[in-house]
Order: sequence, then structure tokens, then C-alpha cells
Amino acid sequence: MKDKSRSMEQEINNVLVHHDMMLKEIQEKRKQASQFDTSAAEKILKSRGYDLPQRKDSVAPLNKRRVVVVRPWNEILEEADKFVVGECEIESIFTEEELQQNKEAVRLMNEEFNQIHHLDKVDVAIGALAGMVGAAVDILMVGIPEKTPEGLKAGPLSNYIRDYFDRKFPEEEMQKLANSKESKVPFDAQDNRHTTIRVEGLSAYYHRLLQLGHDPVLGFVFGVADILTGRMTTIDKTGKVVSQVMENYADRKETEIFRALAKQIAHFKSDVTTSMGLPAPFMSMFNLLQFGNIGEYDQTIAEIVQGMYYEGYDFIHFCSMSIPTMLVEVIVRMGYAFKRINEGHAIKDSIPVSLNREKHPKLATMLFLGHSAATAVNAGKVAFTENPMAINYAQWIAFTKYSYSQLKCNVIKLRISSLSHQQIFIMSVGEIFIFLHSKKTDCFLTKKRLY
Repeated sequence: MKDKSRSMEQEINNVLVHHDMMLKEIQEKRKQASQFDTSAAEKILKSRGYDLPQRKDSVAPLNKRRVVVVRPWNEILEEADKFVVGECEIESIFTEEELQQNKEAVRLMNEEFNQIHHLDKVDVAIGALAGMVGAAVDILMVGIPEKTPEGLKAGPLSNYIRDYFDRKFPEEEMQKLANSKESKVPFDAQDNRHTTIRVEGLSAYYHRLLQLGHDPVLGFVFGVADILTGRMTTIDKTGKVVSQVMENYADRKETEIFRALAKQIAHFKSDVTTSMGLPAPFMSMFNLLQFGNIGEYDQTIAEIVQGMYYEGYDFIHFCSMSIPTMLVEVIVRMGYAFKRINEGHAIKDSIPVSLNREKHPKLATMLFLGHSAATAVNAGKVAFTENPMAINYAQWIAFTKYSYSQLKCNVIKLRISSLSHQQIFIMSVGEIFIFLHSKKTDCFLTKKRLY
């Protein structure tokens, strides 16, 4: 009977100790015989309850051989309990020399891991410098958008980007495009006059923030789907998700996906430079965050974001904020490449464009360091100004991405440093025992050799 109080690890230990005892007994018999007697091994196995197959002179063809049926784990465990009493420690099957070898194997793996991932002073300096440069550009050149009689103004870099968009998409041409049929979409209602389900907050100021079709990323999914179905999908100011058919805009539907995609792009183009332009990517999703008591007015996160959009925190400003973030990437990657080449690595092995952390583990850690420094400065900027408009949205997205990657790396390192004697021993002799367990089937013990 299986003891429910025992852990799976203890069960495994008992089975391994039992198998070790059985192998040692066979080896002892072999040493005692001048010529190895297979009957002695057969007697030992039979005494343990094994039903051995009958001997055959000829070997059956491969395609006619019997398939080996793996025994249920409970049966293997029950057999082990007959010969092993009490709880066993896996260390008992090792000699002192083997235990020391296991410890040395762990030390060598940790040392190898650290050599690959450990940053030296130059690596740290590159990451820190990149973070400081990105933060300085964000503070001095991007700035915080403000409404002025001449329109939205921020730092010099941000103003340059906004002027570039105005030159690239002239107001007269965009007005013509907005009035043309090729850019008219069914989800572009500016108020509730043509809705069947009321959308709280739907107005000329906020409709692009509430409609998922106007999101620069989500719009390619929800916007295209709305054009094909004649619907409008929104998340209103109270966080309520509404998808409704727009009967009054039925003539704006498209039946072909490529036409719908072309119309979506044309609509983006017509809206990007308007006074209440496109929101930053995924900004519409913040309408779901109906919690928090922020500031002197105890506003929710959704209300804070809605206010930021009203004050000019739009897609063009997001593009401006992305430049400091890209600078961090460029400085870290270029510094990494020059350092690798200087250390004697081949140019093709030093090109820092791969997203594969296993190929460039140091690069990923340096990027994490650089974005962490830039994000920390931005957090200080927000705390000092007490203005949510100072948040660098693009920088926080990059920091979140690299933080997740770094966390995974640290978990792997922790697993390597905590390998048990059992795991190291199995790896050292070239055998792995895989234990499968599920609610629908018993546990099975299978064995795989690595060569």
C-alpha cells in the first residue's frame, strides 16, 4: 500500500536504494564466480519477484519483437518496500568520493554559468552609461507636453517629432482623406446619437481613447474586425466593454479583409495629427483599471490615464518617448559589440542583433541594467514633478520586458545551484530517471541513456 504521508522524493529514494542493492548483489555474485553465471543473476531477480522470459536460441526480427510494457510506479514502489525498511537517504548509495565529485560538479557548473553571465566593470559601465544618456535625453529633450496657443509643445526633440508628423501629413490633405469614403469606418462615432447601447464618456475629445479600433496596435485586430462586421468595440470611461452594431454606418463596412485593412490604415493616417490624435499603444486598455486613489482628487488609474490623453499624451508623444529608449538599446548593443571584438571574438559572433539570450547572455543582462537605470531616473522624475505626464511609457514597457527575461535567467541559475546529490549522480553516470504522474494514470518509471 502506498503511504500518503511520504513525499514523492522519498518514494524515489526508496526505489533507487532498492535497485542499487539489487545491482550490488548481482555484482557480488559475479565477482565470486570464475566465469559469470547468468543463472545466479536469474535466481536473484526471481527472488525479487521478476517473471523472466524463456530463453530462445534465435533472435526475433526487429519488426516482430515484443514491445516492452513499462510497469506501473505503484508496483515498483510496492516491490521496493518489501526489501527497504524505513525512509532512505539518496546519499547512502554514494561513496564519500562520489559525494565529493557531485559537489565538484555543482561548483564547476556554477563557475561556468558565472563566466558566461557575469558582468565585468566595463560591461556595467556600458549599461549604466546607456541608462544615464537615455534618461538625460528624456528629461532635457523630450519633456512634458503642454497645451499652448500654438498647439502641443514639450521638449525640443518632442517638438521636432510633432512638426515632422505635421509636415509628413499636411492638415489639408488629411482633412480630404478624413472626408473620403476610403477612410470612413463604422467604429468612429463621436457621441451616443447613433449608438444602441450607451457608451459612457463617448465624445469628440475621448472617442479615440475609448474605441479599440483607434489603438495603434489593437486597431489592427479590433478595428479591422469592426470594419468587416459593421460594429464598434469600446471600453467606456467606467471600464465597461461594449460591442455593438452601428446601423447608421452600415455603408462603411467592407467584405474583404484586405480592403478592411487598407481602410484601417487610411483612417489611422487621417487621425494621427488631429488635435485629439491617436492614443499611445494599449492606452485604451487602461480604462479597465477602475481602482486606485491617486492624488489630491483620489482618482483611479483609468481616470489618470484619461486625463493624460486629454492633456496631449498621444501617439506622437509616444514616438518621442521611444527615442531615449532606443538610445539605450543602441549604446548597449554597440558597446557590447566593440568590447567583444576587442576581446578577440569574431565579428559575426559579436553582432548584437540577436534576441536569443542563450547566444548573448551578457548582452541581455547589460540591456536589463541600462533600462533599469533609465527607468529608475524616470520614476524619480515622476515623483519629483508629481505629474503623471512625466511617465515614459515606452521606457517602462522595455523595462518590463527585460525584467521578465532577467527573472527567468535567475531562476535557472537558482536551479543549477540547488541540484541535489540525486540529480548530479544520475547526470554523472549518464542515466536519467523520468517520473511521470497524472490524475488519470499511475506513475511510471522509465529509463533513458544519454550518449
